[in-house]
Amino acid sequence: MPVAVYRAVSPARKRGSKPRRTREHSPRTPAVDLATRLRALQRALVRRVERPDAFESIVNAVSTSLDPPRVADVLVDHATRWLPLTAWAVVSGQLTVLADRDVTPAMHPAIDAAAAWVIQSGDALMTAAFSADERCPAPFAGAGLAFPLACRGRHVGALVGLDAMPSAKPPRLVPPLLAGIRRLLEPAAVAIDNALLLKRAEALSVTDELTGLYNARYLNQALRREEKRASRSGRPLSLLFIDLDGFKSINDTHGHLFGSRALVEAAAVIRGSARETDITARFGGDEFAVVLPETGAAGALAVGSRIRERIAAHLFLAIEGLDCRLTVSVGAATLPEAAVTADALLQAADAAMYQVKDAGKNGIRAAC
Repeated sequence: MPVAVYRAVSPARKRGSKPRRTREHSPRTPAVDLATRLRALQRALVRRVERPDAFESIVNAVSTSLDPPRVADVLVDHATRWLPLTAWAVVSGQLTVLADRDVTPAMHPAIDAAAAWVIQSGDALMTAAFSADERCPAPFAGAGLAFPLACRGRHVGALVGLDAMPSAKPPRLVPPLLAGIRRLLEPAAVAIDNALLLKRAEALSVTDELTGLYNARYLNQALRREEKRASRSGRPLSLLFIDLDGFKSINDTHGHLFGSRALVEAAAVIRGSARETDITARFGGDEFAVVLPETGAAGALAVGSRIRERIAAHLFLAIEGLDCRLTVSVGAATLPEAAVTADALLQAADAAMYQVKDAGKNGIRAAC
């Protein structure tokens, strides 16, 4: 919310007389700090948050979406009406900024520090200057307020408001105002928590729990989606099918726990070797796949060769004091040269991978 502007009340002036100067802030006049604004506006702010329709307004507003950033943006929009601060942010319990308004880069450390403090303590924060506050030190001299978002006995996030300048005294909210703000935050906290829980559930439904890569279900969906896109655009689509050579020996020699850790390391190497636009998935067991949109056969072989080289160079289970080496057999297939459907593309890449296996492993082959 913009800084409040105060004007002196002047009597009516005669025609032709010079207008009296008002007490409007200008670049030469120091702005009114947060603590002063709050003192001047306390009664009006209390009436605002205690209005019967204020609670109904926030309940209706945060119920319109199940997308965490959108719900958070609604909360920011309402916060600008409740309290006179210049910038706002909503932060999740994992200290991720879900939405912000008028935040400058210099404010980011203060937002993180304030959110962490109120989430951990469960108390509201009122500070005259972050740079001088031992509770949430940050290299930002401005003042601020922060409130925990409480839901189901947990603190699921924080609402943080900041002012560009420090206050001469710590800002203060009278008890009725603080109670009113907390009451209005309750439905927002529930809505944000529900949205975040739904987001996590959706992520788990398409994610391999062990490696963090996409799972086979999502791979099939993505492959069909990219097949339709490639058909419309006339651009190529490629797929890599990857199998770890010698993985069984790790399970047999060191046990399944170490085998699982080796799979996690292999997944990280494969994902790190692919491009940002590629879709990396664990197909099952020790098999992986990479969907390469708008990529022809030459590009697919380049990515597959990079994966093969990095896997071969990686020292697996080094953190466990072991020296395990693995290689990969990679099959590549490109649409429309090797196949015309998503299923056929997967089958072609799989067949090419088995040809590498039969030829001695640790290689890459393109399907014809």
